[in-house]
Amino acid sequence: MKVTSEQHLSDGVRERAFLLGEVPGLLWTPASASASAPAPLILLGHPPLGLRAMYPRLVDRARQAAADGFAAATVELPGAGDRPRPPAAEQARAERARAALRRAVQAGEPVGDEIVDALVLPLVEKAVPEWRAALDALLALPEIGGPVGYSGGVISLGIRLAAVEPRLSAAVLFAGSFVPRAVVEEARRVTIPLHVLLQWDDEGNDRQAALDLFDAFGSEEKSLHAGLGGHTGVSRFAGDTAALFFARHLK
Repeated sequence: MKVTSEQHLSDGVRERAFLLGEVPGLLWTPASASASAPAPLILLGHPPLGLRAMYPRLVDRARQAAADGFAAATVELPGAGDRPRPPAAEQARAERARAALRRAVQAGEPVGDEIVDALVLPLVEKAVPEWRAALDALLALPEIGGPVGYSGGVISLGIRLAAVEPRLSAAVLFAGSFVPRAVVEEARRVTIPLHVLLQWDDEGNDRQAALDLFDAFGSEEKSLHAGLGGHTGVSRFAGDTAALFFARHLK
C-alpha cells in the first residue's frame, strides 16, 4: 500500500489517500489511534459512482466513525472513478443489461434474474478480492486493529465479503439494490451480526425481495431498520442506530 497524500481534517481526523497496486483508496483514522491503542476498522461500502463523487458522503461517515473511536477505509470499485473501463465486450453486456433494466422498470415489469446477474455479479467477483487485499494492508498498519466491520452498499458486495472473509465481525447493510440469485444463496452462509437498513418507499427497490433477503441471512443476531422515505431519505436516527450497533460489536 502506497500513501499518495495526507491531510488532517478540522476535527483531528487523519485522512490518507493510497494506492493498493492500481486500486485507489482512502483511509481515515481518529486522533486516538496509535500503535499502543489501535482502532477497530469499518470498511465503507458505496455505489460505483467514483470516490470523487462519493467523497462528501464518505468523509461524513468516516468522521462519525472516528468520533466513535473507529478507523474507516474504502477503495474505488472496478470500472469507477479513474480506474480503467472494463473490456469492450464486458461493457457492451453491461449496457445491454442496463437498457433491459430501464425497459422493465418503465413498463412496471419484473426485472429478470439474467439482467441482475449481468449487472451485479461481475462487479462483486472483481471487487471482493480487492477489498480483502486492502484489509490485509490496512490491518498491517500499527494504528489499526480488529475487530472489523463493513457498512454500506453495494449490498451484494457486503454479502459476499461477509460470507468469505473471517475477519469481518459485524456488518450494516443498505438494502435497495437488486441481488443475484447466487448471492441470495450466499446470504444463508452469513452468520455475523447484521443490521440492515431498508427505505420502505424506495422507488428503485423491490421491497419484498429485500424482506426475503433479510429472511435468508443465516445470522442468529440480525435486525431490520425500516424507515419511511425514498432511496436517499435515510434519517439521521437510522445512522445513529447503526453507530450504536458497531459500538456494541466492535469495541
